[in-house]
Amino acid sequence: MSGFWCERAWLPGVGGTGRSVSGSTRADDGPAPGPVVESVRVVTDGGRIVAVEPGVPASDGDVRLLGIVLPGLANAHSHAFHRALRGRTHADGGSFWTWRQGMYALAAALTPERYERLARAVLAEMSLGGTTAVGEFHYVHHRPDGTPYPAADGGPNAMAEALRSAARDAGVHLTLLDTCYLHGGLGPAGHEPLAPEQARFGDGTVERWAARVDALRSAWADDDRALVGAAAHSVRAVAPAELAAVARWARDAGAPLHVHLSEQPGENEAALAALGVTPTRLLHDAGSLGPGTTAVHAVHLTGDDVALLGASGTGVCLCPTTERDLADGIAPGLRLARAGSPLSVGTDQHVTADVLAEARGVEEHERLASGRRGAFDPATLVGIATSAGHAALGRPDAGRIAVGAPADLVAVRLDTARTAGTDPAQVALVAGAADVSDVVAGGELVVRDGVHRAGDVARMLAEAIEELWAAAGRDLAVGRDVAVGQDAAARPATAHDITRGSDA
Repeated sequence: MSGFWCERAWLPGVGGTGRSVSGSTRADDGPAPGPVVESVRVVTDGGRIVAVEPGVPASDGDVRLLGIVLPGLANAHSHAFHRALRGRTHADGGSFWTWRQGMYALAAALTPERYERLARAVLAEMSLGGTTAVGEFHYVHHRPDGTPYPAADGGPNAMAEALRSAARDAGVHLTLLDTCYLHGGLGPAGHEPLAPEQARFGDGTVERWAARVDALRSAWADDDRALVGAAAHSVRAVAPAELAAVARWARDAGAPLHVHLSEQPGENEAALAALGVTPTRLLHDAGSLGPGTTAVHAVHLTGDDVALLGASGTGVCLCPTTERDLADGIAPGLRLARAGSPLSVGTDQHVTADVLAEARGVEEHERLASGRRGAFDPATLVGIATSAGHAALGRPDAGRIAVGAPADLVAVRLDTARTAGTDPAQVALVAGAADVSDVVAGGELVVRDGVHRAGDVARMLAEAIEELWAAAGRDLAVGRDVAVGQDAAARPATAHDITRGSDA
């Protein structure tokens, strides 16, 4: 057993007052138990919490966690290799076309070995910011020509195994959202074949995708630190009958299902032109919505779309920093929450690796859209960053400091230049990754005093990113003549290309 003594801990239901989404009180309009409790001892065993003791002093041998201790944060949407694009996509202002060229250049250069080194550094950076579980939306499956890796090189799931190894080393629980990606886009005549630079993303048919993922689930069945879920990349990349098959696979497996949805208006226009319905309606008609599904981005929705998502209990993962970076727009977060969609957050392309900032962005975007403050109060934002995110990743017992929950704890300092003088109950509105001092994941102390057990994360990132760009054989300043293969480089940008979002 291990003991962790928390100077303060986030324990909703123990004392104080609190409010819920959009400022409404509890049903009885009485005082709601508040989240912050002082002097709490948390005892763990076998990676789980076995005792929570409020108002007690530390015992000999306890690890002391100062500031305020939150449940582990959940990053519900990540593309790990996109981290190598950070700070390299803004030459001459940049555009989505230049971003997309750089993304394909990186994807072409990935090998299992390079991906493992990069992902280890990226996940360690997330861990430094308090992430204890990540949903990796994984679509770089095969060799660049689209053929599976042979057994000698790790087999058809070599890339997934690289991510699992990286997550283990970084001390982050992994939900691998293995992505079905079968088409290169949705044009007026219907779904188009994969382009050469997308070949490694596809399995050819939904049946071959399912067979590969079944093998992965079997291989990981005894790993309590890694789960296998499903993703349909988007309605552009997966046709209606294929969407239905992916959804059936997820239901039969009891696995979470994620899908990119309406990040850019171009996706809506393409779906309406080719199929006569919005992407959300298409998902509904294919049986792909429901409590086990999480739609990612969901920026450009009609009123009917919001109603379909909410009534079905479909979760929505918002990625505010990406949605700002790529000028996607502001998602209707409050309308979705009121309609019945649980909200979570993700760092997506890793403009930052800061789940607290993403959660705060949900409230900040709502303020910009409405001109009012307080749609999502601090306690609700903590829930979005913790329990809601873990539930979206197939970990419904995580994201709370309670007996039986995974022993995931994040200590946030209250004495930094950003947090000094803050009411601890409002920490979600001011603190970020730089204020995290200690992280416990599965009962293991992964970050102590701001230092990750893996070592110098900045150095790890720099070396892995430079290695990948060197392998891509291109100028480091994205925006200048990116060579991603003759076919892609020679083809001019089209409106369809440019309106695709960060999920291209």
